[in-house]
Amino acid sequence: MKPIKEKLSAFLRKPTLAGFAFFSLLCAALPALSATGERALRHFLQNLHSLQADFLQISLSADGGRMIESRGTLYLKRPGRFRWEYHEPHAQLIIADGERVWLQDPELDQIAHQDQKTALQGTPAQLLISNAPLERLFRILPWDAGDQRDWVELQPRQEGQIRRIRVGFLRGQLDTLLMEDHFGQLSRFSFQHLRRNPPLSEDLFQMELPLGGDFLEF
Repeated sequence: MKPIKEKLSAFLRKPTLAGFAFFSLLCAALPALSATGERALRHFLQNLHSLQADFLQISLSADGGRMIESRGTLYLKRPGRFRWEYHEPHAQLIIADGERVWLQDPELDQIAHQDQKTALQGTPAQLLISNAPLERLFRILPWDAGDQRDWVELQPRQEGQIRRIRVGFLRGQLDTLLMEDHFGQLSRFSFQHLRRNPPLSEDLFQMELPLGGDFLEF
């Protein structure tokens, strides 16, 4: 069986002509000469306690031949908790409760879970919910896609499945996140209806364990 970290990475790679445009954007990007994106990221994370946003995810397979588009809602509460809820095209749920990451697939009637530190190492989720200094988790590099966003590139310091993360800010707000794994698969996340520091119930970050079904621990 695949470890939950690999399953988590697979979920976050889930997406059309839209895909070709996404791939072209990644390939045509040029390195930036300023640290505007880094400043935007640090400012965004400063005093961030909770977050809610809708997202559109478009993922491209390594050979460029398969696109998947997904929509859902993200909730996070720092430090250490998030809820990544897919609504379309299939309902799926990922929850980090501070100790473990839970991954529920209703179609398979299956819930898998793993130690959170292991599962989230080097991922965008770790970036958003950790209070650790950025430099401890990622190498920080300037980057620019040639658009109106302020971009920064992050490369995980510890070897894992994620090769790089690129984060784009528009007028100081988190707008776009690009992720590339070591298999060459690319994912683009676009965020809308972002709410900063909303009150969020602790119940959002607890996985309800139904009777029956498969429970897999890694």
